[in-house]
Amino acid sequence: MQPELRKRWILADPIPARVDEALKMYPSFMRQILYNRKISDPIQALRFLEGREESGGPFLLKDMDAAVDRLIFAIDHGEKVAVYGDYDVDGVTATALMVDVLQVLGGQAYPYIPNRFEEGYGLNNDALDSLAEQGVRVVLTVDCGIRSLREAEHANEIGLDLIISDHHHPRGNAPSAEAVICPKQPGDEYPDKNLAGVGLAYKIAQALFERRLVEGCQASDWLDLVALGTVADIVPLIGENRMLVKAGLAQMRLGRRQGLLSLINVAGLNLPGLNAVDISFGLAPRLNASGRLESAMASYELLTTRDLQIIGNLAQKLDDQNRERQKQTQEMQSEAERRIKGADFDRILFAFDKEFNTGVVGLVAAKLTESFYRPAIVGTTGDEFTRASCRSIQEFHITQALDECADLMEHHGGHALAAGFTIRTERLDELVSKLNAIAQRELAELDLRPVLRADLEIPLRDLRPEFLWELECLQPTGAGNPEASFVSRGLKVIRSKAVGQEGKHLKLAVSDGRITYDAIAFGQGRWLEEMPEKIDILYQFEKNVYNGRESLQLRVRDLKPSGSAD
Repeated sequence: MQPELRKRWILADPIPARVDEALKMYPSFMRQILYNRKISDPIQALRFLEGREESGGPFLLKDMDAAVDRLIFAIDHGEKVAVYGDYDVDGVTATALMVDVLQVLGGQAYPYIPNRFEEGYGLNNDALDSLAEQGVRVVLTVDCGIRSLREAEHANEIGLDLIISDHHHPRGNAPSAEAVICPKQPGDEYPDKNLAGVGLAYKIAQALFERRLVEGCQASDWLDLVALGTVADIVPLIGENRMLVKAGLAQMRLGRRQGLLSLINVAGLNLPGLNAVDISFGLAPRLNASGRLESAMASYELLTTRDLQIIGNLAQKLDDQNRERQKQTQEMQSEAERRIKGADFDRILFAFDKEFNTGVVGLVAAKLTESFYRPAIVGTTGDEFTRASCRSIQEFHITQALDECADLMEHHGGHALAAGFTIRTERLDELVSKLNAIAQRELAELDLRPVLRADLEIPLRDLRPEFLWELECLQPTGAGNPEASFVSRGLKVIRSKAVGQEGKHLKLAVSDGRITYDAIAFGQGRWLEEMPEKIDILYQFEKNVYNGRESLQLRVRDLKPSGSAD
């Protein structure tokens, strides 16, 4: 099976007259963009554009009272508290935030981040035993634990008081614990269900500082970590998440956390202009690289240490590991694609190999999903267990599919578009067969092509430089709040050339006869040999900075011969 490169373009419905009138203080193109984001009145618009969304009080979260009571008791009585996190950026930032806050409050708090290769995701009994032997009395999980029912029972048996904070979807009963903080659990009244793991850690910090004041400290001091983990975890940047990230980015631009500043410099990013895209493609991959290849503790130390020499070495180490991670991803992707093309897969893709790096399989699954627009499962097979990561498409809720196969697996969990599981290798074929049947049931009748959505169609001559200031107000953009996209048609290609490694990308200039714009089309160098006389493009309008010089350009997400169907 070859990747389907043609994409469907969907233009947003035109703004209704009543909404257009209500938002008349904004330019017409901006009114349409706001409407596309479900904003229909001036108060909503002002709050959205200024990042002043209302947030819920931390004690609205179910069990927050019990969690805070137990943590304050531990602080006051000198009990050791372990903050048990995950090895991705969300988990690492949540761990760093929570350990730091508890220590500022006078607690004996220590981080525990499991090793991906030796322990796998989430709570495990060996780790709990080790923590108990070290004198830990309370274990606070961040970004994990909501499905760890057996581990919670074990914690009770060995005398550990367990507090779970997790933003993943629960399944069945909640674990038996001192407190379970999860906005997605039944009976929770917190209004925003989209917080990342670090967002929940921030709510715990808010609650602790409400109960125990510390002069000169407040939860917002850690918003840089909240922004970092929230963007990296690809949760929707709407509501409270958007407000937290907006404030956190402003804090990051001050350069006060030396570890982050060093990583920003190593990544070649512009500190004053740092945005969510820089986190997604510059900082998050480097922070994730340590946990994918070795141990996430290197990323934790970078975010928490104040030793400048250690910081410099760690930042360089993460950059080096990220380069190695890129190399391994490319090699594994080639092997995975070879296996897929030799197999009878249609609606869902599988690739397993004993040589696959467990830390990179999720990235390879994401690449396959992007290329083929199919759910993809990539895993590392061992003699006893297989560990796999899953990535999916909007039409297929991968975690619900795994739930249907729960009896086959040791562990599983995740979101609608991303998940992971551990299974005994002897049962892998049975799982593949069952998931294939589920995918056929759910997807057989659907036209599976990637969809690109555009906010509005606009003649190129009407695209003005001053639009950029208005578009900047949409930041931070990401999942749930995408960058504004436009469609312009009937454009003549004035010049074009392939750029980048192996000519993968396309640099061009397009004109409607009255105005000309430079454009870049990543991953579309193939058009150079068959460029139509005129093209339609779906793109984003942006400021390009290269070698200190600024210019306007169109970032083309897709192009097609002018007049062909969307």
